[in-house]
Amino acid sequence: MISFIRYVFHLSLTIAILFVISLHTQSASAKLLLFAGAASKPATEEVVKAFQEKFKIPADVIFGGSGFVLSQMKLSRRGDIYFPGSSDFMEVAKREGLVYPESEKIVVYLVPAINVQKGNPKRISSLKDLTKNGIRLAIANPEMVCVGTYALEIIERNLNSQEKESLRRNLVNYTESCEKTANVISLRAVDAVIGWRVFQYWDPERIETVFLKPEEIPRIGCIPVAISKFTQDRALAQKFVDFILSPQGKSIFRKYNYLMDLQEARRFTKPDTPVGGEYVLPKEWRTR
Repeated sequence: MISFIRYVFHLSLTIAILFVISLHTQSASAKLLLFAGAASKPATEEVVKAFQEKFKIPADVIFGGSGFVLSQMKLSRRGDIYFPGSSDFMEVAKREGLVYPESEKIVVYLVPAINVQKGNPKRISSLKDLTKNGIRLAIANPEMVCVGTYALEIIERNLNSQEKESLRRNLVNYTESCEKTANVISLRAVDAVIGWRVFQYWDPERIETVFLKPEEIPRIGCIPVAISKFTQDRALAQKFVDFILSPQGKSIFRKYNYLMDLQEARRFTKPDTPVGGEYVLPKEWRTR
């Protein structure tokens, strides 16, 4: 039943996205279409609004799980910008020839963390607390959502076989995007998620962060941006990339408490923690 509901959800979302793409295709002259991971949604919405106001160029944004929106960009063969929530899906985009590799730039950095309900009623203080009986846990779908990929890497790196089995028993939901991962905490549908530090700032009245130990963090996340191979106006796409990296664009991300340089991110990790890259999911976690 859950699989059928998910199928219907994704089918409906695909139809809606293709409708937006068709409207974009029918419109004339200068216009941008962005495919963006939801890890940057609050700030990206404001950046796009500021870009439109400054340059008088309309832009549409399709948000979702980074892998899902990449699939939509590939399927539709449309889009000017790919802006995933992590490097993992950018590596896929480059490998499949869907973006111009030389156009890739890092916009912000992300640190994985445990997000709990405000006040932390279940007194969760560590990763191993997520294995205790009675904890309701969610992670994002690791095959399609950047923060789910990081969550799984953290679990595999830090928990033994018995602890992983206990955690899986507590796992009540796979969410379809970073936004929905934060929302399940805001709505008190679960006790905890393995998410991003920045989620707390999306909804500070309902979300609190429990930081992982520096040695538990396998990678520092980053949000890269690149120009799609399907763009019809590379110069216009580059204009948006330049804007998002400009002082005005960066100030918007800073306002939403994103980490703007690597040294800021390293305050939460070991000095030699790697940045970006790609994690290959173990077979036992794959559903496709």
